[in-house]
Amino acid sequence: MRARSFGFAIALVVFALDQLTKWFVAGPLELESVGQIVLLPIFNLSWTENYGISLGLFNAKTEVGRWMLVAVTGAIAIGVAIWLGREKQRGDQLALGMVLGGALGNILDRVRFGYVVDFADLHFRTWPEQLCWSYANDACRPFLVFNVADAAISIGVVILLLRAFLIRDGRPKENIEHA
Repeated sequence: MRARSFGFAIALVVFALDQLTKWFVAGPLELESVGQIVLLPIFNLSWTENYGISLGLFNAKTEVGRWMLVAVTGAIAIGVAIWLGREKQRGDQLALGMVLGGALGNILDRVRFGYVVDFADLHFRTWPEQLCWSYANDACRPFLVFNVADAAISIGVVILLLRAFLIRDGRPKENIEHA
């Protein structure tokens, strides 16, 4: 595998996993009609239509808002793809591939449905009920409902930040003498 193909392969895997899990919860599990499936005391599958971006921010239920989010996230995805194509560090390729695959998965949802399908509901006791995003005419939506794409984007960004702040590259710094 060519060195830079690694990151694009990661993006493809993340995109495929994201779309497969969304198909599974929407299709065979029929989560949209069921609403919620309790799996563990801290984890449920809960059908959520996210019209905003991360954590439901910047709600865009109008057609103009929908396509603006598609355009903005598409531009970001293009920027990440260009960066990924130029990146030489394997760790950064992994992280950028995760971000790109997740972004493409959520962009496809927004183009197809007008919203992003979220379903992984992580909660601790009554914490999600205390932290909800309320929309006009909608019930409170817990903000820790996410999907594979969201998780991949978040993990990829954390990896990039950790590598930027904690990993030093192996090149010696030039010694500048003051005259």
